Amino acid sequence: MKKLLLFILIPFLLLAGCASNQPSLRHDVALSFDSERIAYDVAGKGETTLIFIHGWSCDGRYWQKQIPAFAKEYRVITIDLAGHGHSSLDRSEFSMLSFAKDVKAVIDKENIDRAILVGHSMGGGVIAEAARLMPGKVVGIVGVDTLQNVAERTHQSVINEMLRPFESDFRSAAQNFVSVMFPKGADQQLVNWVKEDMSSAPKEIALNALRNYWGQYVNGEATIVFKDITIPVVSINARLWPTAPEENRKHIKNYQLFYIEGTGHFPMLEKSEEFNILLKKAINSIDSKSNKMRAPAEACR
Repeated sequence: MKKLLLFILIPFLLLAGCASNQPSLRHDVALSFDSERIAYDVAGKGETTLIFIHGWSCDGRYWQKQIPAFAKEYRVITIDLAGHGHSSLDRSEFSMLSFAKDVKAVIDKENIDRAILVGHSMGGGVIAEAARLMPGKVVGIVGVDTLQNVAERTHQSVINEMLRPFESDFRSAAQNFVSVMFPKGADQQLVNWVKEDMSSAPKEIALNALRNYWGQYVNGEATIVFKDITIPVVSINARLWPTAPEENRKHIKNYQLFYIEGTGHFPMLEKSEEFNILLKKAINSIDSKSNKMRAPAEACR
């Protein structure tokens, strides 16, 4: 009888052991400037907080493979921006600045004094605005397959033409949009999941956010936002689309680029282990540079 009970219990004990290796998550909500409810998850502890910002029509789940890797050394927070994931969606304008204020709401609620922001795709524009908004608390930003060329300019008519398929048939356009974000030979199960997930976003919110995101390259805000940012800025980019590091360095005072090979637009999911190594390298670089920047200021006190 005892042997039988043990045989039954072993699978449950093994599952419990596996679960214990996963960091515990705390789910919480912060109120943004316009009373939007911003959902976020917290794991781990550390002097530095890593805040992960998803891209267009995504949410905090896209960082699922980074939480256990970094929560051992840092406090890790994943945020659902307004209109995404579990956050509320009553905002009228989903701009990069309004999203940055969502990040600020979480930082203020959690009393964070030292943060490194990691933003994927549209999240690159968000973390740049957030860094400008909170110069004393954000010590570095890491863009993931984003900020390919902040100096690039586009005419509004081009943006309108790009948006037209999304306006007429959002689901099909979003799925076609996602399909070209992966290289040949990509994990089809992952491709299908991302396609279904992003194409199920609320149409009007997604269109509003996309207009604002692409609009940065019409009005020049993609460049202007970096005018007063002196903290380290690191890109971890795939080679799916070309990156122009020299153009970026003309406008970003402290810019560094790492390439990740063999992935598409979602390296944190496609090759998570390689991506995590590069992200750790980016964080170490930011720490090293921010410590050097802090030393002269402390010596003058």
